[in-house]
Amino acid sequence: MSIQTFTTGLDVTAYQNNELVQAAVERKFEVIGEALNQLSKLDAAMAAQLPDLPQIVAFRNQLIHGYATVNPSTVWTII
Repeated sequence: MSIQTFTTGLDVTAYQNNELVQAAVERKFEVIGEALNQLSKLDAAMAAQLPDLPQIVAFRNQLIHGYATVNPSTVWTII
């Protein structure tokens, strides 16, 4: 399933009130960020073709290491 599937029909308020959906969305972002982080180590030329890669990896790091300060509204703006 995808992030779009998880959030179909939700607005920001519904998202903020649904911890299960928040957890699912954050997990998907973590997986995407980790995959891109690994790509940057394995194939720098390919990774360089993704201009937002550093921001995506940084967002993943915030989700993983700064989970206590993650604001659902911020995550929603990325969706």
